[in-house]
Amino acid sequence: MSTIKTEAAELTPSSVVRRPGRGGGLIHLMWKYKALYVISLPGIVYFLIFKYIPLGGSIIAFQDYNIFKGFTGSEWVGFANFTMMFQHYDFLRILKNTLLIGLYDLIIAFPAPIILALLLNELRLVVFKRVIQTVVYMPHFLSWVVIAGMSVAILSPSTGILNQLLGLFGIEPVYFLGDNAYIRSVLVGSGIWRDMGYGTILYLAALAGINPDLYEAAQIDGANRWKQTLRITLPALLPTIMILFLLHIGKFLDFGFERVWVFLNALNMENGEILDTYIYRSGLLSQQYSYTTAVGLFKSVVGLVLVLIGNLLSKKTTGEGLY
Repeated sequence: MSTIKTEAAELTPSSVVRRPGRGGGLIHLMWKYKALYVISLPGIVYFLIFKYIPLGGSIIAFQDYNIFKGFTGSEWVGFANFTMMFQHYDFLRILKNTLLIGLYDLIIAFPAPIILALLLNELRLVVFKRVIQTVVYMPHFLSWVVIAGMSVAILSPSTGILNQLLGLFGIEPVYFLGDNAYIRSVLVGSGIWRDMGYGTILYLAALAGINPDLYEAAQIDGANRWKQTLRITLPALLPTIMILFLLHIGKFLDFGFERVWVFLNALNMENGEILDTYIYRSGLLSQQYSYTTAVGLFKSVVGLVLVLIGNLLSKKTTGEGLY
């Protein structure tokens, strides 16, 4: 009994080590990694100010918004703007353009950096490899205005180098930027030329992390370079490919205003106009704020649904996902 009393006396509240609760543990953890939180603070503030707070303005998609009455004084119209959106004679044509251009970009432009990264990875002369990387990276740092100006010069029916090459084969000059049949190809092709090289950075980083012993073992087993690519390189790249694919389909309808607007003219508007340029014309130029907010909200919801579906399918098939 005396032993039990002695042990009970030792376990007094003052002698027991108090563990911090959940709140105290969180504060302790944040203080421990305070440098990381300070570094991330500018990014958090940026997203709060420019991404999350403006989401509150989406309410005007359900109003007949008047800039003088504001959010609180504008009349509530429910889903009338969305109904008008699908009934508008131009909307379905522009939605079709956006879907087709986004599909072409997904099928053609998305694999381009992967193929280029695999080709660069096969180069054994380091100096030549670095020179090629620098050359293909450089267009990414040009603005779309410069890209459009270069495209006009290259595709010009009178002085463009492409039409001069076609003339050598007896083909009549083609006005690529003035023909609805070519504008989608021009938009997707210019994007590939500008961003393909820069897009290889993540893939080359993933390739650098592959264990060289795997290739040596494959060589001993008699696998050539093509089989090594299929059995080692591509499976190692698959997680990176899936993450970037999910991020890409999230902006499937968000092809980009500036990259399209600089190429548009009265001759190619029918097949070249997309939702972003339509929002600019109807929202800012025609001052239909509620209507174009509804269009933008529709575009965002479609992107969110595509990401959720793509992430679910990716986790079921490859085990990789955004969350």
